[in-house]
Amino acid sequence: MDEVIWGRPERGTRGPKPAHSRDDVAAAGIRVADADGLDAVTMRRVAAELGTGTSSLYRYVRRKQDLLDLMADAVLGEDDPPLRTGEWRADLAALAHQMRDRMLRHPWLATMSALRPSLGPNGLRWLEFTLAAVDGRGLTPDDMIIATGTVTTFVLGSVVTELAERRTASSLAQWRAAQGNYGDSIISGGQYPVLTRIMIEARLPHLDNPAEKGFAVGLGRILDGLAPRLELQ
Repeated sequence: MDEVIWGRPERGTRGPKPAHSRDDVAAAGIRVADADGLDAVTMRRVAAELGTGTSSLYRYVRRKQDLLDLMADAVLGEDDPPLRTGEWRADLAALAHQMRDRMLRHPWLATMSALRPSLGPNGLRWLEFTLAAVDGRGLTPDDMIIATGTVTTFVLGSVVTELAERRTASSLAQWRAAQGNYGDSIISGGQYPVLTRIMIEARLPHLDNPAEKGFAVGLGRILDGLAPRLELQ
């Protein structure tokens, strides 16, 4: 099994000094992913972004997964973890909002975060902050993982949904307009009373910022659910 890139020195002891650093490689990959999505990130494309040959890129990373790991960790380094307040709810809320903001800046990160966490230096700083937010409250290590994972899973799911809605915003608006008469028939048909009530009374879908408002309210509900366990101490 290949060793993770963080377990290998950035440069060997022999040979000339490399023209680029791992930070350079990560930055090039991020530029490609931000512009054209994660599928566009290939060794050839990133090498071209750096102005070097594909074979030269393998001096810095042995495989594409190394490149993706560098990219994810570099993005995590764009912001420092918030200052710890010692109040678990405030700390987890700050973590969630920064996580959401980061993924909205770099939409491809949501896909990567669903696959595996970053264990690079920046990823470890964030992981330490996350676990420390619920430390000392009587939870077992497994319960700490579950509690923090519940929050981060909520953030990830919310962001993935929000990004999908952004990509289809214009077509979704057209679809809603086209379904106007059909929606009226659902309401007048009387077969779906709960759905009808929601269609008539719900305000969230009609707000200017439904995703942001829904995220804030949903996060509050998640934290309310964690409170009985975390406030025993």
